[in-house]
Amino acid sequence: MKFYFKCGIIFLRVDIKFGFKEKVVMKIVPSRKLVDLHVHSNVSDGTLSPKEVVKHASDIGVTVMALTDHDTVAGIGEASEAAKQYEIELIPGIEISAGFRNRDIHILGYFIDINNAEFNSVLEKAWIKREERNLKIAERFLKYDIALDLDAIKKISGSSVITRAHFARWLVDNGYCRSNSEVFEKYLGNDCPCYVPRDYMTRETAVKAILSAGGVPVLAHPMLYGLNSCEVDTLVGELKEMGLKGIETYYSSNMGMDEQIVRGLAVKHGLIMTGGSDYHGDNKPGLEIGIGRSDSLRVPMKCAEDLFAAAGKSFSLPV
Repeated sequence: MKFYFKCGIIFLRVDIKFGFKEKVVMKIVPSRKLVDLHVHSNVSDGTLSPKEVVKHASDIGVTVMALTDHDTVAGIGEASEAAKQYEIELIPGIEISAGFRNRDIHILGYFIDINNAEFNSVLEKAWIKREERNLKIAERFLKYDIALDLDAIKKISGSSVITRAHFARWLVDNGYCRSNSEVFEKYLGNDCPCYVPRDYMTRETAVKAILSAGGVPVLAHPMLYGLNSCEVDTLVGELKEMGLKGIETYYSSNMGMDEQIVRGLAVKHGLIMTGGSDYHGDNKPGLEIGIGRSDSLRVPMKCAEDLFAAAGKSFSLPV
């Protein structure tokens, strides 16, 4: 029997004959105040509700958090109420998909006015295109004698936004594949037979929609798009001309020199630096809110300060 500490939690570990059991003894809020500006709930493709994800962030020690669901702000109201209860500074956000050279890139928007008519009109058009794409994906699965139940998948999503992750969960739950990764390897990965390319929103539309809602547009995880250094620089430069204000520099999947490269892009193009875990709950196993993989992520509080400043808002360091 022994105690050990991990992620702000004290565990009791009791060894038994063929393994061990663990029991949470006490939760301790870490003394270090964490920042996470890239978080998803089950309103898009996460597994926790907006309230649950705020509570979980609080348990880990996050004091500044942005909810950035894909192409929707439907979870902001619930998350905002929970943030008051758990004393978290919540930034209303979104992650909008757009196109660049036949790739899907993501633009984060922060401090969104979720009631802005122009902004919501853009999201509605994106939702219609996503629905059309889902029907095409379902048609492709019929070639493999798999009849997707779109009504059941909508129930899984719990929202108006259905993503490939929701298709994957249905396929696993119904015994067609053993895991989400198998679904993407066999059917829904970008080069797989049931994948349907997005009818991309333009980058300019995405950036302008965020700006129209009083938001701060930031390029998400620039090193994940499979672009070479010149292409990434071109992407960032073009977005800057459209009104981009920041670039996600601190990120859970950064490897090697990734962070340094993105820092250089931020300096070159005069952009603020942000960061986040891209937390999705159980849909991204091993990836924790606020701290990334294996406690390797720390987003500096200065990122929050600079983001507030870019939005013209005052910021007080959480007590």
